[in-house]
Amino acid sequence: MGRDDKYNIVFLDRDGTIIVDKIYLNDPNEIEFIDGVIDGLKKLFDKGFKLVIVTNQSGIARGLVQIENLNKIHQKIIDTLEKNGVEIFKMYYCPHLPEENCDCRKPKIGMVKEIIGLINKEKSFMIGDKESDVEFGKNLGIKTILISDENVLSNADFVVKNFFEAVEIIFKFL
Repeated sequence: MGRDDKYNIVFLDRDGTIIVDKIYLNDPNEIEFIDGVIDGLKKLFDKGFKLVIVTNQSGIARGLVQIENLNKIHQKIIDTLEKNGVEIFKMYYCPHLPEENCDCRKPKIGMVKEIIGLINKEKSFMIGDKESDVEFGKNLGIKTILISDENVLSNADFVVKNFFEAVEIIFKFL
């Protein structure tokens, strides 16, 4: 596979990054996109980035989120974004508890193993709101952006206050 066969991908955490974190969201009617995220995703998509959502969902293993509802939540996110001109390339989730030590829970990269060979590591990014998101990006070998409204010590390549700032950083690499 040549360099031209690889994609510039923006990996996105779900809760706290693109939608408001409702803690074990189990109702698709409670989805609330964070201000500016849809516009930011549209800008990324229009620049040719593949958008991939990666999310830990231990609420499934805890019995707090039903798989049918998770599927409806994800479909509603995809549909809402499509109505706004944004296509999600892939959406992955880990349903396990942290103590299960599975390969698919961030910061491990098992949930995206089927697309690892498609990543242009020089122009791909991970945007998230937790250090596990940053470590996930580091484990993939891509640049990392942590969204935090606090002054935090982070291993991230960049720390920003909101999604708009994250998009601005990505555009500097184009």
